[in-house]
Amino acid sequence: MGIVEEAHNVKILGSGSQVIVLGHGFGTDQSVWKHLVPHLVDQYKVVLYDNMGAGTTNPDYFDFERYSTLEGYAYDLLAILEEFRIESCIFVGHSVSAVVGAIASIIRPDLFSKLVMISASPRYLNDVDYYGGFEQEDLDQLFEAMQSNYKAWCSGFAPLAVGGDMDSVAVQEFSRTLFNMRPDIALSVAQTIFQSDFRHLLCHVTAPCHIIQSIKDLAVPVVVSEYLHQNLGGDSIVEVMASDGHLPQLSSPDVVIPVLLRHIRHDIVA
Repeated sequence: MGIVEEAHNVKILGSGSQVIVLGHGFGTDQSVWKHLVPHLVDQYKVVLYDNMGAGTTNPDYFDFERYSTLEGYAYDLLAILEEFRIESCIFVGHSVSAVVGAIASIIRPDLFSKLVMISASPRYLNDVDYYGGFEQEDLDQLFEAMQSNYKAWCSGFAPLAVGGDMDSVAVQEFSRTLFNMRPDIALSVAQTIFQSDFRHLLCHVTAPCHIIQSIKDLAVPVVVSEYLHQNLGGDSIVEVMASDGHLPQLSSPDVVIPVLLRHIRHDIVA
């Protein structure tokens, strides 16, 4: 087993000629894809991995400096593709991993035939002529709450992020993976994500992008998906689903899985 494979808990399932790589968002791990994977393995080779810092990874491997920018995660993704000699893939990225995949595609456009972006945002902070959904004060309060009592923060944040029923299996699942993160690492990752601004790089993303979004998402207002669509450098398409929350593939699989499969299987028609 290679160093990259072991560090990121890489799993390869299925046996198709086409490769799909699944990247998870903040506070989760590869288990967030459990409803999607069974629909892919008969037709595709599926690559699952955990972002460094996830509760399933070794915290000793988390380099605070490397992961103070999203480029650190993008180079990890490229290292995984290199270690497994993947020459082209469909990359499905959730939340921060959608942006990580986009950054990786700028560095190595040849490796990405298309990007499927779920609940993606290039910037969470509001700005002049841009609505990201958060003011700096909101983020400062969030970071402060994480620092003062991480477990209590997890319990409050999970139902807000997932949406819907507070006692749902999806909320319990997200609470579990969120709480599995070491608190100092979780805070550092959250600060890197929420303070990031990827807008200036969107024009350099030339891979076709399928932008998929919940109608109601605490972290990403619907207008952000239209902003991505207007500013990406290549072809893109937006689909807003009748789902609630930032982790729709976990909380609303009946709605979301058919949409994901359609965007994975079908290319954008010019």
